[in-house]
Amino acid sequence: MRDLGLAPRTVTPLSGGLADSVFETAALHPTLPMLARRPDPSAGTWEEVTAVELRDEVTDLAKGLIASGISPGRRVAIMARTRYEWTVLSYALWAVGAEVVPIYPTASRDQVEWILRDAECVAVVVEDEQAVMTVGSVCGSLPQLRHVWQLDAGGLGQLVERGEFVPLTTVESLRRIVLPDSTAAVMYTSGTTGRPLGCALSHRNLASPCDTLLAGWGHLVIPPGRQQGSLLAFLPFSHVYGLLVQTLCVRGGILMGHEPDLSETALSSALRTFRPTYICAVPSIFEKIYKNFLRTAQQAGRGALFQRAADTARDFAAALERQRQGGGAGPGFDLRLQHALYERTVYRKLRAALGGRVMYATSGGSSLNRELCLFYEGIGIYVNDGYGLTETCGAVTAQPVGRELSGTVGRALPGVDIRVADDGEILVRGPSVFQGYVNDEAATRAALRGGWLATGDLGRLDSDGYLTITGRKKDVIITSSGKSVSPALLEQRLRMHPLVHQAVVVGDNRPCVGALITLDPDFLAYWREGLAVRSNARVREAREENALREEIARAVAAANSAVSRSESIRVFRVLPEPFDMARGLLTPSMKLRRDAIVRHYAPQIDAMYQARSRASREHVSEESALWDDADNVFG
Repeated sequence: MRDLGLAPRTVTPLSGGLADSVFETAALHPTLPMLARRPDPSAGTWEEVTAVELRDEVTDLAKGLIASGISPGRRVAIMARTRYEWTVLSYALWAVGAEVVPIYPTASRDQVEWILRDAECVAVVVEDEQAVMTVGSVCGSLPQLRHVWQLDAGGLGQLVERGEFVPLTTVESLRRIVLPDSTAAVMYTSGTTGRPLGCALSHRNLASPCDTLLAGWGHLVIPPGRQQGSLLAFLPFSHVYGLLVQTLCVRGGILMGHEPDLSETALSSALRTFRPTYICAVPSIFEKIYKNFLRTAQQAGRGALFQRAADTARDFAAALERQRQGGGAGPGFDLRLQHALYERTVYRKLRAALGGRVMYATSGGSSLNRELCLFYEGIGIYVNDGYGLTETCGAVTAQPVGRELSGTVGRALPGVDIRVADDGEILVRGPSVFQGYVNDEAATRAALRGGWLATGDLGRLDSDGYLTITGRKKDVIITSSGKSVSPALLEQRLRMHPLVHQAVVVGDNRPCVGALITLDPDFLAYWREGLAVRSNARVREAREENALREEIARAVAAANSAVSRSESIRVFRVLPEPFDMARGLLTPSMKLRRDAIVRHYAPQIDAMYQARSRASREHVSEESALWDDADNVFG
């Protein structure tokens, strides 16, 4: 059944490099809008850049790179947020056969030094003065680094001036010798443990999943009655998912805008003014949007209405899903009537907050909660939950059109093979699998086994080929009783509670499973206001703390309902601050550094289990053992 609803198994093979698509589109459709930028972000107006204008900018910048000694095979790092210049610069580098090395702009000094040295970069493009200082502090140990260009100081303009006398034919000659299997980018993994590894990705690796997705799913980007779709790029291009989005847009002629600021205010404004027809995001973004919908409704006194509308949306989507899978007749008359009512009063307002034109979206980076998938489908935005990783250029599976199944990450893309090993590890084979790790043959041999990539992810395939991700192999917790627990599902369900921001499940060599929880500051502030506790400060704080304990206990109980008793969370602690990159607790792609979190909070974890042990010895009820009396959730 794998071909049902999927793209053609083969697409036109790549014959050159990624930059060719810029030049080919300019030749065939010179006036097609390709990119959109904002001269003044505060004004909210977007200026379109046509295919021929983009080609000319790429060409002029490529000439400057040539004049600066950037030749085929040389590596140039880009250390900047998701902005217009990132796209132009990357295609200029690819046009001369150079390799792009993305670095997160928030990377630490040690990370920057490691990547620049390991990749042997000859140049780096940074965004601002702070980044210049970071790179400058490590230049002494990097003799191969020759250039540092700063975007905010007119660095690209200086490059263009330097290349004025380089003939156009030189760019054309270099572009035409770039082969599909030439390395296009060296993407460094997030490094949840140890040093990040540089994944060498070829032009073919990056183009293959994009062309397959465009062939099978490209029509979903274009709304009825329009000739072109649009997508707002806000995911970091330093991550393979963001780079996939950029490549997808340029190869598919999808109008792409850039939003470098991921704050709620900036992103909301960009969505409303750019009005994309498609959204690509990670689960935390979709979770945050949902919580904002809920908080806004509650603040307006319509919380109960929103909850009823959300329940109806999920019920409606679930009925549609059963119908798609051949297990039902679809929504009944009463459900359709309720859904139509909420469409007029609630759903269209929610879509308007995202620009009003989005009908489909993609979630990646980690699995999206099934209930959240159903909610978005029910309000008129189907979220295609897919799967991929850096070593596969970000795309391995997708939901087959017309046979989508929420709670899974879909089925293997055409041309990609997936199997699950005896220990549950997902193995992948296909044209998007990377070339290997730079300067680490041992790690490459460990990852590539007989042509199959060992992903390190755990999952299961059903009889129809739908893949469900159950966790990471290295994240599995083994309690002192020998019970193996995958934390992903529990953490995902905990985050669905509006008050919960982050959650880390612990329990290795412990008598039971525990959890460290951080709170969503925006929802916490609103929740406190809603309590309306009137008394002196000490009494008010105590009552708020008790109420919050009860609320989080309900969130834990809801998460536990999805697992067996032996896998359930029996102890937990609410932390006074979120996990962040500054303390090394998150990767730049916002993934949890579990080992670092467990080390950092070792005293709190010990105290959490000791409190339970004391309570057990004193024959206190199990429920009261969930909290340590000394725990101050407002600390």
